Amino acid sequence: MKHGDVVSLLQSLGADVSRRLIVNADDFGLSAGVNRGIIEAHERGIVTSASLMVRREAAKEAATYARAHLSLGVGLHVDLGEWEPNETGWVARYEVVPGDDLRAVANEVAEQLAAFRRLVGRQPTHIDSHQHVHLGPARQVFVEVTNALAIPLRASDDRIRYCGDFYGQARRGYPYPEGISIDQLVKIIEGVPEGVTEVACHPGYADDVETFYRTERAVEIASLCDPRARAAILAAGIALCSFADVGGNAFERNA
Repeated sequence: MKHGDVVSLLQSLGADVSRRLIVNADDFGLSAGVNRGIIEAHERGIVTSASLMVRREAAKEAATYARAHLSLGVGLHVDLGEWEPNETGWVARYEVVPGDDLRAVANEVAEQLAAFRRLVGRQPTHIDSHQHVHLGPARQVFVEVTNALAIPLRASDDRIRYCGDFYGQARRGYPYPEGISIDQLVKIIEGVPEGVTEVACHPGYADDVETFYRTERAVEIASLCDPRARAAILAAGIALCSFADVGGNAFERNA
């Protein structure tokens, strides 16, 4: 049963579904190991949604899974570059296009959106970006694209509260294991307010990819699959859903 069908069923039974939670896994398609971790966190845990990186090596594998498993909502994780911390600040590992070149960003977003449609065979349920570049100088480009598609843009839709508190690093990449513990996840769940909340996460097995966020990904899997997470959701009366259940007409239908 799809998440939206569950919400409708609960409403028909008179249940209070005023609090809804999207648990979105970023970096789908980054590598085979990351794909495996996201799939595990969806099938065994509380992940309901993922954001696909269409330019990465395992994108086709991730899209194949998405085509066959509609229970996992899938959006576009626009990849314009990646930066990692060093002793003095943040340095670029790679840059696809400059984030302040709006024409280049618009062209790249259009190409990645077209690639998403070819791979997945449908529109993305939402759009966000690698390392939140969509909240920078090129934000208006992303706003225009998502408005045209009538889909949510992370941290830019008044209907959906964004929570980035489930993360295993502090400033400049310092380890912060408390941020991805099961206790932290339960605390986040218990604090979900009325309306729709997105909690971002980064589960995966990252031995096959170069990333400064590596060991934390497996820890995230363990927390997301911990029975205490689902128990907290049930105890709080929260309905799990995906962006497909709240975007466009679906938002009004389930409101």
